[in-house]
Amino acid sequence: MDAHIGIIGGSGLYEIDGLKDATWRHVDTPWGAPSDEILTGTLDGVTLSFLPRHGRGHVHSPTEVPYRANIDALKRIGVTDVVSVSACGSFREEMAPGDFVIVDQFIDRTVNRDKSFYGTGCVVHVSMAHPTCARLAALCRDAARAEGVTVHDGGTYLAMEGPQFSTLAESRMYREQWGAHVIGMTNMPEAKLAREAELCYASVAMVTDYDCWHPDHDAVDVAQVIATLTGNAAKARGMVARLPALAGTARAVCPCGCDRALEMAFITAPEKRDPAVLARLDAVAGRVLG
Repeated sequence: MDAHIGIIGGSGLYEIDGLKDATWRHVDTPWGAPSDEILTGTLDGVTLSFLPRHGRGHVHSPTEVPYRANIDALKRIGVTDVVSVSACGSFREEMAPGDFVIVDQFIDRTVNRDKSFYGTGCVVHVSMAHPTCARLAALCRDAARAEGVTVHDGGTYLAMEGPQFSTLAESRMYREQWGAHVIGMTNMPEAKLAREAELCYASVAMVTDYDCWHPDHDAVDVAQVIATLTGNAAKARGMVARLPALAGTARAVCPCGCDRALEMAFITAPEKRDPAVLARLDAVAGRVLG
C-alpha cells in the first residue's frame, strides 16, 4: 500500500507549504459536505492531503464542524494516516505556550455532535482504549523536534463542547481531579470516527495559552494569544513538511492495528443489517463489508 497522509488543520493552520502539483478538490460524502475542499499534492514523493477543519476563513464553530463528512472524505480519497493539528490550552506549567503536545489519551466532554458512522441497522463497537496510533504519533514527535519545537510526548486532551471557554471551577477540576494535560474543542469525535474508519490517527496539540486555572491567565491578552497561534502555525507547517520523508512512500500494515479496527467490531447479524445504512459505509467500512 502507498502512504497517503491526511492533515486536518485547526485554528491558525490553513495551508501547507511546498506541495507539488497541488489542487483543491471537492469531495462528496453520504454525510454531507466536508468543512472545505481538500488540497492534495505530493511532498518527497508521498501523497499528502490537507483539510482545514474550520474551513478557509474559519467559518465552522467546533460544534458545527462536519466531523463525519471530513473523515469519510479523507478515507474516500485514499488517505491512510490522519494527523490532527489543533490549538489548545494547557493545564500544566511545563506545557508552555508555543510547545506541542503529542496527545495519547482523551476525555470526551462533547454532547452535541454525531459521534459515530454506525447505529440502528448496523451496530459497531470499536476499541478506544488507545485512541491514537503510536507509530504515527512517533513520526509527528520526531518531525516536530527536528523543527526545533519543544515537544511533550504523551498527554491527555480534554475535549469540551464550546464555543465558550471553561469556567474557573471546570478548569480546576479538569486539571486537579481529572488529570488532563491540555484542553481543546475539536479532537472529539474526530478521533473516534477515524478509528471507526480504520484510519491511523495522531493528535498534535499546539499550546496557545494556559487555561483559566493559571494565576497569570488574566494578564494574557488576545494579541499575545494570536501571536502564539501564528508562531505555532509556522512550526506546524515545518513539522508537516518533514513528515513525508520520515514516513516514506510505502505503507506497511499498522503495528497498532488501527487499519484493522473493524474486524471484530460488527455486532449486528449480516442478515439484519440495513442496506440503506450499509450504502453510506462504502468508504469507511468498505474493506470489511466489500
